[in-house]
Amino acid sequence: QVQLVESGGGSVQAGGSLRLSCEASGRTFSIYYIGWFRQAPGKEREFVALIDRSGGSTDYADSVKSRFTISRDNAKNTVYLQMNSLKAEDTAVYYCAAKKPYRTWPGGMYESWGQGTQVTVSS
Repeated sequence: QVQLVESGGGSVQAGGSLRLSCEASGRTFSIYYIGWFRQAPGKEREFVALIDRSGGSTDYADSVKSRFTISRDNAKNTVYLQMNSLKAEDTAVYYCAAKKPYRTWPGGMYESWGQGTQVTVSS
């Protein structure tokens, strides 16, 4: 398993931007797909974005497409989530998670989770 730590959360006004970071330990970081999830008060955890080993393939929830961008820098053991045009409904605790690929993209089971970082968007 790989250890993950999120950072970059905070409070912003609607229409603003934040960049979240997910930093991982270990020399095997590049073998993992990394996903972002979020959980709002009273809601279930939902998928936000996923990136493959190299950054060549990505996937997004419909609710964040065209506004959020996931990227990774394997040399820094870090995955980023750039969030633009933030809305009040983006308010949630954001988590990153790692999974080893299984069969074809985007298959695999998540095996490591960070502790989360709070994002609050005011309207």
